[in-house]
Amino acid sequence: MIGRIVEVADDKRHLFLSRGFLVVQDTEGERKELGQVPLDDISAVIANAHGLSYTNNLLVALAERCAPFVLCAANHNAVGMVLPIEGNYQQAKRFDAQIAANQPLIKRLWADIVKSKLQQQAAALEAAGAPHIPLQALVRKVRSGDPENFEAQGARRYWGLLFGDDFRRDQQGGGLNGMLNYGYTILRATTARSVVAAGLHPTIGLHHSNEGNAMRLVDDLMEPFRPVIDLKVWQLQKQGESMITPETKRALVRTLYDDMQSSAGATPVMVCTQKLATSLAQVFLGERDKLDLPLPGLPISLAASLQED
Repeated sequence: MIGRIVEVADDKRHLFLSRGFLVVQDTEGERKELGQVPLDDISAVIANAHGLSYTNNLLVALAERCAPFVLCAANHNAVGMVLPIEGNYQQAKRFDAQIAANQPLIKRLWADIVKSKLQQQAAALEAAGAPHIPLQALVRKVRSGDPENFEAQGARRYWGLLFGDDFRRDQQGGGLNGMLNYGYTILRATTARSVVAAGLHPTIGLHHSNEGNAMRLVDDLMEPFRPVIDLKVWQLQKQGESMITPETKRALVRTLYDDMQSSAGATPVMVCTQKLATSLAQVFLGERDKLDLPLPGLPISLAASLQED
């Protein structure tokens, strides 16, 4: 399902539920209604302002629809997320299968995700006119569990090739880092919804192991899609954008609606995250052998816009 990502980025706003709609209201003056969105159309709500208030009824209604409510810090990173405790009619069965998964299986799955990420990074570099062979060469070297950590080795090469040798990835930074943070926040919210809807527990990961991270599986499954955000930020930079603005936010959100090539043909990025999470649940249950990962290559309209630039 493709839903709308709703961001509230202005202070002095109140969000509440009314007759199946999320309603945004000004909290000053005449307290005018500023807009409303049908709840059933919402994929995620991004709370990216400091002076917000919202009703419990609204959070309950969003949780019932598996739509995460994401709380953002000043650096546009997600610091909290409200998710449902029930997201799939087979949830208990899938939790049990997820917990029971053996290490050889988990290591094989993580290796497949790393290979997919490296392939997408190579595609992003090729589209940006940067050397991509170094990343593509790593794909063949990845073994079960990625013991040599080619994922990290690839990242060290990738950032310099894409943004230049002076660039340093900083989750607390602004500028290009701020745009990356925002893009990853909306991608993380979309992936979290996919994980919950697939009946999986977001904390039980394949590779990420930070004890303070309640979204370890989400962070695992979003890895192959990060280069989509990276390349869009690169394109925005080439167009003269250097920081988060309403326009760059909209551009980053639109990347999740763009089509990628998948086993079923052209499929929106948002749906690809759903297909990946569902396939993981099926692997845990023994219903299939491989993950449904996106095929190597860029989102179709993003690739076309790069050619035009």
